[in-house]
Amino acid sequence: MAISKTYNPKEVEEKWYANWQQKGFFRSKPNPKKEPYTVVIPPPNVTGVLHMGHMLNNTIQDILVRRARMQGKEACWVPGTDHASIATEARVVAMLKEKGINKADISREEFLTHAWEWKEKYGGIILEQLKKLGASCDWDRTRFTMEESLTEAVLQVFVDLYRKGNIYRGIRMVNWDPAGKTALSDEEVIHKQVNSKLYHINYQIAGEEGNYLTVATTRPETILGDTAICINPNDARYQHLKGKQALVPLINRPIPIIFDEYVDMEFGTGCLKVTPAHDLNDYELGQRHNLPSIDILNDDGTLNSKAQLYVGEDRFIVRKKIAKELEANGQLVKTEDITNNVGFSERTDAVIEPKLSMQWFLRMEKLRDPALSSVMEDQIKLHPPKFKNMYRSWMDNIRDWCISRQLWWGQRIPAYYLPDGSFVVAHNLEEALALAKEQTGNTDLTTADLRQDEDVLDTWFSSWLWPISVFDGFKDPDNADIQYYYPTNDLVTAPEILFFWVARMIMAGLEYRKEVPFKNVYLTGIVRDKLGRKMSKSLGNSPDPLNLIEQYGADGVRTGMLFSSPAGNDLLFDEKLCEQGRNFSNKIWNAYRLIKGWEVNEDLENPNELAIKWFDSKFNAAFEQIEDHFSKFRMSDALMAVYKLVWDDFCSYYLEMIKPAYQSPIDKKTLDATIAFLESILKLLHPFMPFITEEIWQDIKERSDKDYLIIAKWPKADVVDTILLERMEKAMDIVGGIRNVRNSKNIPQTKALSLAIKTQEHSILKPFEALIQKLANITGITYVEENQEGSINFVIGGSEFFIPMEGTVDLEAEKDRLIKELEYTKGFLASVDKKLSNERFVNGAPAQVLEKEWQKKADAEAKIKALEQSIAAFD
Repeated sequence: MAISKTYNPKEVEEKWYANWQQKGFFRSKPNPKKEPYTVVIPPPNVTGVLHMGHMLNNTIQDILVRRARMQGKEACWVPGTDHASIATEARVVAMLKEKGINKADISREEFLTHAWEWKEKYGGIILEQLKKLGASCDWDRTRFTMEESLTEAVLQVFVDLYRKGNIYRGIRMVNWDPAGKTALSDEEVIHKQVNSKLYHINYQIAGEEGNYLTVATTRPETILGDTAICINPNDARYQHLKGKQALVPLINRPIPIIFDEYVDMEFGTGCLKVTPAHDLNDYELGQRHNLPSIDILNDDGTLNSKAQLYVGEDRFIVRKKIAKELEANGQLVKTEDITNNVGFSERTDAVIEPKLSMQWFLRMEKLRDPALSSVMEDQIKLHPPKFKNMYRSWMDNIRDWCISRQLWWGQRIPAYYLPDGSFVVAHNLEEALALAKEQTGNTDLTTADLRQDEDVLDTWFSSWLWPISVFDGFKDPDNADIQYYYPTNDLVTAPEILFFWVARMIMAGLEYRKEVPFKNVYLTGIVRDKLGRKMSKSLGNSPDPLNLIEQYGADGVRTGMLFSSPAGNDLLFDEKLCEQGRNFSNKIWNAYRLIKGWEVNEDLENPNELAIKWFDSKFNAAFEQIEDHFSKFRMSDALMAVYKLVWDDFCSYYLEMIKPAYQSPIDKKTLDATIAFLESILKLLHPFMPFITEEIWQDIKERSDKDYLIIAKWPKADVVDTILLERMEKAMDIVGGIRNVRNSKNIPQTKALSLAIKTQEHSILKPFEALIQKLANITGITYVEENQEGSINFVIGGSEFFIPMEGTVDLEAEKDRLIKELEYTKGFLASVDKKLSNERFVNGAPAQVLEKEWQKKADAEAKIKALEQSIAAFD
């Protein structure tokens, strides 16, 4: 069958992906005869669509899974999605708004009906998109964090941890998202440097007209919730104010002046306004000094009646209005422009408000210690290991996890309130009723007397169980899947969720399986544009991954993503990388077309034994290097090693070495060896470029249903003839030297040249003569004792090579050119010598700068010697 002239990625990708799925190659089941290899996908938000970060992350996972499958392991890649409480609820609320429905006007049950409908309609988009990339997930195992059995696991864990005393309910200062109207954990807050204003405000001393304290704040709207002014007790400037009060500006509410060493005397005026309801540090001050907390904000960020002024208006509008009113009252001393860190909601991008709120918390100290030591002692290896210090730092400073969210979409907290305000925690309503009767002694209680908590659990409270729950390890702790697939092998994820997903999965795994959930964590970098900016919709600098696949093919995009993606370092993405990936596909395709087009003559002897032995060793040397890269999770380096093997060694050298003359046949032994090499190369390439490799594999010959590249055996290391590789490298250098001469003299490759060699290595070079002649179009090679007149020479190692120029170039013009180059090089050497003879320069320059100058001197001297010899050859 004739192979098409051009490679058509779209046609090939659709064909083979459907074929792989139909044959069940992605499916996995426990097989005691095989070593398991398990990867669980970091579940993308059910609301999501494929972005460049997903592309990188899932390409790396697929490479690992496909390689493991070819190594004969039972490869299981579990896909799924995360219910994403905040993001999904926001989408559903927006969708209802478009239909003229307000969330506040419908019941929880009605809202959830709409949410599930939305999920069924739009929730699987991202997984379908991953198929376009070539992701070889076991789609029959697809899970969703809010499906029934995973929800049961979440509730089971909540009840268990509550009964162990690890979960509690209390009023605490939390990060409040006024757009999402929910609490957030610390890890869901993104801190950004913003331009702000610092307002210096006068507070009158109560009963002392004209006497003021000046306080600076970036949030003047919160003065309406002030309950004290705080001063350092050692501050001599304010000793006379002990026992006095100040008046809150505009509303003249008296507040005490208190003294606490927390206040920095050197910062600002040394006076601090204390607003316990709206600042974590103020809250702690308030606790120490028994101050009241006045919460002046509604859940949506508008001011409430406790503020007394601007009721119902947004906090940022009030900030501008209150500044103007303070100025009109003569209480605004000055305003400064500053930059400061402000917390934003990761999900809604709203500015976070510290807020006192009744929430559910998980104590982290007991869970932390084993999870910390498992990473520090390398039971779990982070790649690259530089993240260990960051992990330790976060774990050492861990806070209790706020796990409740004021939403309807999510797992509802299994706490049930009794009429007297007390509560019980239970797996379901029936168990709650039994516990309530036992707790109160009231046997007349009914389920109607119980009210379930309105809040849902943080989405991460379901995804921290993911490596266990996807295998139903809570529902049935001894089932065949969890026993075989857990712990998983490798996790591929982004560093920004190392703490609030990876660390918590480790905690859950150790708590509920007494084993770590994975052995390696590969941390990818952030995908940035070529200017170094993080890709985002707002900047408009993120290409649509599906458009890239359409344009360059999935294999081209996969390799393009990896060409510059070292673990843990950010990827500076440029579309040219995908173009390079597509060009690589075309190079492989054209190499196959060349081989496929050769006619075979079975009677011919094999003239290519040296080339075949060389490439066999070259392949094995590259394979060792590639395996080493894989063992260290250096995916980009592994790809580049394969790329060099294919592009340089196989295409540029080996195929040129063995290629028969135009319209001449090739011998069978060479062709068979070449096809075997090609098949080995396809195996190495397959994890990176699954589609084109399967297409070529299947086209090489008729194959059985079991002879697919996706399940072909991964290569094994074999003997490397290092001496042959070194000698062939020297031969290739000679070919390169001849080609350089051709380029510098504009001599076409088609024009045959002769070569004379002055060397002590006759016996080493002799076996490579035929290859040198073929690759460099040399008619004959002679060995000489003296320099050759009228020749261009070059030196490699201890040998000198001469190419006669008579009849090829204008000898006089060439001699003039060499003389001019010699004069220039001598002038360059003189400038370097002058610099090196300058004592001030030599004594003051860094070592690496001096080293470069000495290298320049040595290079110039070597070049002058070679030029002088070349010029002498013309005389």
